[in-house]
Amino acid sequence: MLSHRWGRLEPTYQNVRSCGVSELQPSPGTTKLQKFCLLAREKGFLWGWSDTCCIDKSSTAELQESIVSMFTWYRNSALTLVYLSDVVHDSEENLRRSVWFTRGWTLQELLAPKSIQFFKANWSPLSTCGRSHYNSKGCPECVALLANITGIQENYITWFEPGAKDVKERMSWAARRRTTKPEDISYCLLGIFDVQMPVMYGERDKAFVRLQEAIIKKTSDPSLFDWVGKPCSENSFLASS
Repeated sequence: MLSHRWGRLEPTYQNVRSCGVSELQPSPGTTKLQKFCLLAREKGFLWGWSDTCCIDKSSTAELQESIVSMFTWYRNSALTLVYLSDVVHDSEENLRRSVWFTRGWTLQELLAPKSIQFFKANWSPLSTCGRSHYNSKGCPECVALLANITGIQENYITWFEPGAKDVKERMSWAARRRTTKPEDISYCLLGIFDVQMPVMYGERDKAFVRLQEAIIKKTSDPSLFDWVGKPCSENSFLASS
């Protein structure tokens, strides 16, 4: 499976279905998808998956299923390839500045997979994340660096168990991350907390209220209420965002 920051002119499900990956119109997104498929094949895989073109986003039902299943899909993947389009050389400083660490959806794409590998803009392995390791999570130096960059404990990066516990800590991991749509900062946490709720784009910050309500039903952890900021209008005990 591919983990990446969306860029310009990403191929869609309809594009790939109409002509296949090899015949897509040239674009930065097409090049990325083709390079990913080539790398996956070189590693012996018959199938590859990218969220840009493997979800029919014109289907509300398929989009709903994909969002609530995403954590499980990444957990069950044989290998997740992380493409860092803004990392051009093997330096810790360059890695730290990657936008990949600032996006909401990439949080679960870091925590869910059992095996993960990082690649630079030219698709060569990132040596600072274990060039010689098939799985960067098996490289103690890489895990320590990822923990330092993200603020997530090393044991969670090595093996993360989803669930509605340590709520405040898990919420803090997403606090500095951003999503293009305001609802997605809530939807991208469904797998982290192992909760489900309907996906309703257009509800904006109300999605975060529903997320907190879903978490409350699964835990007695009071840290959910330990927050600073603006309360939501429906319930002053809950944060608005």
